[in-house]
Amino acid sequence: MINAEVMKMVKGSLVDDETRCTHYHSQLDIIAIKFWCCKEYYPCHICHAEHADHRAQVWPAEMFDEKAVLCGKCGNELTIHDYLECGSVCPECKGSFNPGCSAHAGLYFQVL
Repeated sequence: MINAEVMKMVKGSLVDDETRCTHYHSQLDIIAIKFWCCKEYYPCHICHAEHADHRAQVWPAEMFDEKAVLCGKCGNELTIHDYLECGSVCPECKGSFNPGCSAHAGLYFQVL
């Protein structure tokens, strides 16, 4: 479980303290993504659409060394490169991420 200070960074329709939201709340849905457009963490693209006052923009490939993925289990911030290469397991706490999230990568990151 991550601390309350870290959770204050996450916006959206949260349902628990591991960054699950009303849209994605399986046992494996424990990441939040910092959106390129506003530099704010949201659990998913739908939360961003519902709560932000602007359209989402994806992270450009040349910025993949930026920390933009938050593990909801331990609070570790991963770079986009680290997240895309981690094999759906947090390198810090070994918590499992939803492998299905890769189907939505283009909503968050420039797909090459």
